[in-house]
This record gives sequence, structure tokens and C-alpha cells, in this order.
Amino acid sequence: YSIYFYNLKPFTFFFSKNSFFLDKLLYPTYTIGMKTLLSLSYPWIWLIIMIVLVAIEAFTFSLTTIWFALGALLMILISLLGLSFPVQLLIWLIISSVLLYFTRPYALGKLKVGKVATNVDSLVGKSALVVKTITKHDKGEIKINGIIWSAKTEDDAELAEGSECEIVAIQGATAIVT
Repeated sequence: YSIYFYNLKPFTFFFSKNSFFLDKLLYPTYTIGMKTLLSLSYPWIWLIIMIVLVAIEAFTFSLTTIWFALGALLMILISLLGLSFPVQLLIWLIISSVLLYFTRPYALGKLKVGKVATNVDSLVGKSALVVKTITKHDKGEIKINGIIWSAKTEDDAELAEGSECEIVAIQGATAIVT
């Protein structure tokens, strides 16, 4: 007994029966054998590609591979049309590139991916109280959030005890103030 695979060519009415080139390019599952079996597995190939890309994104969180994973998700549905694999790859690259170009900047802004000021970095720009006079030749001390820090001025100016200053940088364990 022979097993026959039929391609239910959607959109057949757009092409005449004599358009051999378009038929072979768009619907390669015409023949029986390994080529037919491979074309039936295209959705599975796209699913595997999508899973791999989502895993990569989960480890890197760079918001780059997720767009290619979304493109692969769309390709699962598009591959059911019976298009040849090179055409599918081209469509996937176009879809993914468009998603990457137009939606990544928006997603980066919404998710605030990047450097977040934490711990010491969050002190820069805040006001502090001078608790020990800062001179040109000696470090003084400032108090911020209940913690005493050694401090020096950015321009070697003198700051008297009890005055307010602003932290402009942190160098090691010393606050640079103005």
C-alpha cells in the first residue's frame, strides 16, 4: 500500500494551473517522500527555534532575541500555508527585524532595562549635612541617611560644619561634594 500526502494548497485560485515556478516556490509539498515529511514538520521546527530563542532571552534579558522568538511564533502559523523553507526564513527575518526595530525601544523604556542606581550610586545628587569641616588639605565628614561618610570637595573649597552640600560622586569610600 502506498501513502499519499496531499497539500491542500490554500489560495490556489490566485495562481493558474500552469504557473509551475510559483507552484514549486510557494507550495513545495507537492511530491511524495522525504520532502513532504520535512514540510509537514516545519511548524515543529519553528516551535523548537522559538523555545531556544526564549531560553536565550531568559538568560540574557537583552530584549533582542525575544523579537525573533515572536517571529518564530508567527512562523508556526505561516508555515502551515506550505511555503518553502527558504521563503519562510525570509519572512521570519523580515517579521523579526520589523519587531526588533519598532518595538524594542518602546519596551526598553517601559521595562527600564539597563543600569538602575542602587546603594552608593543612589546617593549621587542628594543633599547631605557636613558634620566635620572639609578643608582643602583635610577630608571632612558628611551625614546622609543616618550614615557618616568621609568627604572632600570637588573644587578644594572649604565647607563649614553644619552646612549643606550636594554629593556629586563617590570615589571608593569618599563622597565628593560641592
